[in-house]
Amino acid sequence: MNILSIDTCFDACSVAAGRGLRTLTPSISFAFEAMQKGHAEHLLPMVQTVMGEANLEFPALDRIAVTCGPGTFTGTRICVSAARAFALATGAEFVAVSSLRLMAMSSFIPAAPTRHVAIATDARRGEVYFEVFDRHSLKSVGGPQCAAIEDAARGLGSSPIVIAGSGAEALAAAARQLGVEATAILPGLLPDAFDLLFMAAEMPTSATVSPLYLRPPDAKPPAPSPFIGAGV
Repeated sequence: MNILSIDTCFDACSVAAGRGLRTLTPSISFAFEAMQKGHAEHLLPMVQTVMGEANLEFPALDRIAVTCGPGTFTGTRICVSAARAFALATGAEFVAVSSLRLMAMSSFIPAAPTRHVAIATDARRGEVYFEVFDRHSLKSVGGPQCAAIEDAARGLGSSPIVIAGSGAEALAAAARQLGVEATAILPGLLPDAFDLLFMAAEMPTSATVSPLYLRPPDAKPPAPSPFIGAGV
């Protein structure tokens, strides 16, 4: 199976390509670059590079694996739009996963006795994007949400929990105020398309993919001028 995976949801751009993933001799290439802006300019050259290194041609792609959000409005839009373009050109099917679940899959998250792990990323405005997962199955407990830090803390439950991501420390502190044994780890954790590559071979596919924004964009179009269309 031949798969291209991409992520641009937060402060990084990552791409991975795998040729013959279900064979004994797969060919794999990947790239990861931290960045706060410039995802659109970097994504296509990175895709071209990893596809070449994996000796994989676009018409041979079976699946496009993509993080569909949540994330920055621009980063999520870039990721989903690029995936749609690649699928349109190749006829490949989609595999979509939330950026928070992909972070929960990271090998950097250490084994621990807690039943649940939460991913929390800074959404600004005193809010976090967060999702709670079962540590063993990685099944979501409640789904991805965008909430004020205090509200998110109440959504963690009462059991001891480990929280990773850029919003982990603030969320853990709020949870401890509620009497929850919460430990913050890995504040620099980001989604990585490489972690999605092998999982995508086993996940169900779909013919479409839609962005998961969780809240409207920060930028708003200007209000219409009262002078436009007015008679002279």
